[in-house]
Amino acid sequence: MTPVASLTLPLAAAPSARPALPAVLGDQPLRGIALVVISTVFLSSSDATAKFLTGQLSGIEVAWLRYTGFLAVMLVAALVRARLKRGASPFRSARPGLQVVRGVALVGSALLFLAGLRSLPVAEITAIAFVSPIFVTALSIPVLGEKVGARRWAAAFVGLIGVLIIVRPGTSAFQTAALLPIVSALFWAAALVVTRKINGYDAPQTTMTWSAIVGFLILSALVPFVWETPNLTQVAVGAAIGLISTAGHWIVTIAYRHAPASTLVPFSYSQIIWAGLLGFLFFGTVPNAYMGLGVLVICGSGLYTAHRERMRRVPAPTGVLPAGGVR
Repeated sequence: MTPVASLTLPLAAAPSARPALPAVLGDQPLRGIALVVISTVFLSSSDATAKFLTGQLSGIEVAWLRYTGFLAVMLVAALVRARLKRGASPFRSARPGLQVVRGVALVGSALLFLAGLRSLPVAEITAIAFVSPIFVTALSIPVLGEKVGARRWAAAFVGLIGVLIIVRPGTSAFQTAALLPIVSALFWAAALVVTRKINGYDAPQTTMTWSAIVGFLILSALVPFVWETPNLTQVAVGAAIGLISTAGHWIVTIAYRHAPASTLVPFSYSQIIWAGLLGFLFFGTVPNAYMGLGVLVICGSGLYTAHRERMRRVPAPTGVLPAGGVR
């Protein structure tokens, strides 16, 4: 799954006692912006492909195929790194417990997102998933001990209004499936908050490798209960989902080493545009006026939250993840 990138979270600087991690490459905003836009193309393509496959196989099996591709990429990267003898092993984590929690949260987000794809248009579920900053705001208080001001709470509330405009509860247009991406966004936000706690302890490749392993193990335990033997085309499509989404997330990681989060966040919303275009081209879905208005409200909320983060002058770290869904 991955509607991603609604908001990337700046993380606190690591204490000197933590191991040294790769430094930010420098302030190259144009390169960072280009990479973020490219990443949204990959991630939207992954979501559209997943929607196609969820019409044929269960969401659990689609997620398993995706994570199989994800794990394969990370294992190859680990072998290459070991062969070149560059740095510590990506399998060794300073915070293994938190890595497992993060991996579980990402799997939960992926499964709920894929379940929603069965019934909802790609653009709509992508837009709804951008509600994750609201949950990040709420979770950062008890988990990270942050103080959230009235203006950030107001922005979160406005974002929630945008979601309500899209799903329209209490009307004939409401679908219970619309609740799935909302809960998916909650799991994604939990993963982001845990990422903030891991920051400075483990390198980005270590975090991605652990996510791939944890997700693959969980889904391997679940998939026998829903297993339908896929044909070669379905296997190829499932592998493509894993490769495309992994590439998208890796590009995001590189992008945030070139420019601050507050600079790049506005361009992450281009994912909704790509999702709408792909939904129209491959599934014939046309966004309605309610969705257009809701997207504008959600984007406005996210942009203001990004502005508040910039005002706090917290630097963006290497390898952070965008809020909006792994998947």
